Amino acid sequence: MENKQNYFISVFQMSVMTIITIAGLRGLPAMAILGWSSIILYLIPALMFFIPSALVAAELGATYEGGIYQWAKEGLGARWGLVAIWMQWIHNVVWYPAQLAFVAAAVASIFGLDQLPNSGLYIAVVIVVVFWWAVWLTLKGGNLFARVASFSGLIGVIIPTLILLFLGVLWLVTKQQVSTTLTKSSFLPNLSHFSSIAIVVANVLAFAGMEVNAVHAKQMKNPKAYTRVVAIAFVSAIIIFVIPTLIIAMVIPQNVNLSNGTVIAFELMFSRFHLGFMGNIMALAIVFGAIASIISWISGPSRGLLNAAQDNALPAYFSKTNPNGAQEGILIIMGIIVSLLASFYVIFPHQSVSMVFSFFIGTAVALYVMMYILMFLAAISLRRKGKTGKQGYRAPALYLMCTFGILSSVAAFILTFIPQSGQTGIPANLYPILVGIVFLLLSTPSLILYQMANKNKK
Repeated sequence: MENKQNYFISVFQMSVMTIITIAGLRGLPAMAILGWSSIILYLIPALMFFIPSALVAAELGATYEGGIYQWAKEGLGARWGLVAIWMQWIHNVVWYPAQLAFVAAAVASIFGLDQLPNSGLYIAVVIVVVFWWAVWLTLKGGNLFARVASFSGLIGVIIPTLILLFLGVLWLVTKQQVSTTLTKSSFLPNLSHFSSIAIVVANVLAFAGMEVNAVHAKQMKNPKAYTRVVAIAFVSAIIIFVIPTLIIAMVIPQNVNLSNGTVIAFELMFSRFHLGFMGNIMALAIVFGAIASIISWISGPSRGLLNAAQDNALPAYFSKTNPNGAQEGILIIMGIIVSLLASFYVIFPHQSVSMVFSFFIGTAVALYVMMYILMFLAAISLRRKGKTGKQGYRAPALYLMCTFGILSSVAAFILTFIPQSGQTGIPANLYPILVGIVFLLLSTPSLILYQMANKNKK
C-alpha cells in the first residue's frame, strides 16, 4: 500500500505553484517600455493591494484550510462563500482559451511555423488537447498536478528569471549599450494622465492570485506552513516583476512588439554573447511557464468549488468525484465550456475571436476583483468576531490593509467598464452596457445554483 506521505504537497511545491499563479515573464515588456517609472507603477499596487491580499490570505489561511470559499462562508455566510469561489472559478474559464492560444502561437513560432497561428483549427486543437491534458492530470488526484505544475513553473518562470538576472548583470559588466527605453525614461510617472492611473489599476490585477492555492493547504503535511508559502511567493513575485522589467527595458527598443518582447530581449542578449540558439530554448521555457500557470489555476478554484458543493451549496452533480477524490463533475464542465469556446477560433475569423476573448477577459476581471472585495469584508468580519488572528499568523493593521484592498479592488472594478485604448469593434458608449450584461450573465448562476441546492434540501 502506497505511503500517504507521498501525496503531501511540500512547501516548495506550494511556493512555486503560488509564484507562477501570480508572476510570469510574458507580460513584462508592457511595463518595460515605461523604463524607470515602472518601479513606482509596480510599487503603488503592491502597497495598496498585493501586501494587503498577501497578509490577509496568510491570516485566513492560518485559521481555515478551505481557501476563499471557507473564508467568505465563515465571515459572510454560505451564500457569499459560494459567490466568492464561483467568481474566482468562472473568471478563469473564459481566460483559459486566450492563454492557450498564446501557447499555440508561441510553439508555432519557436519551430519557425509563423503562418500556423493564423489557422483557427490549429489554435483550437492546441487549446482542447492541452486543456484536457491538464484536466487529466488533476483527475489523477494526489499531488501529481502539484509536481507537474511546480516542475513546469521551475522550468518556465524561476529558471528563466535567474538566467535573465545573470544576463542583465553580464550586460552591464561587459558595458553593452543600454537602450534609450531605460536611459531616457523618468523615474516618476505622470500620474495626472489617465493612462498612468489605468496602468496602476491594471497592475492590481497583475498581483492577483495569492489566495488561489490556499485551498490546497490541507494537503500539506503542516497546513500552518501556508504562511511561509505566502511570504516566499510575495518576495519572489516582487523580484520577478521589478528587476526583470528593468533588464528588459535595458535591452529592447521602445517600438518592440509587446506580445513577444520577453523572447526578443532574450534573443538580443544571447546573440550579443554568441549564444543565439538559446533564444528559442527560452521561448519554449516561457511556454512551459504558461502551461504551469494553467495547471495551477485549473486545480485551485475547481477544488474550492468542490468544497462548496460538498457543503451542499451547489446541486449534487458539482460534488461528483472520481475514485482518486478529484473533482470530476466540475472538471468535466470546465472541459466542455473551454472546448466550446475553442471552437470559436474555427467558426469565426481569427481577428474577431481575439476581440471577443479580449472583451470576455476584461469583463471576467470584474468578477475576480469582486471576489477580493468579499475576501477583505470576510477578513474584517472574522477579526471582529475574534475567529482569526489568534493562532498561526496575525496580520498587522488588518482593518487598514482591508481598506486599501477594497479601494484598489473597487478602482479595478470601475476600470473594467472603460474600453482600453485601441479597442475596436465595440462602440465606446455600448461597451460598459455589454460589460454589465456579461458580468450579470457570468455571476448570477451562482445565486441560482445556490437557491436550487437549498430548495432541494427543503
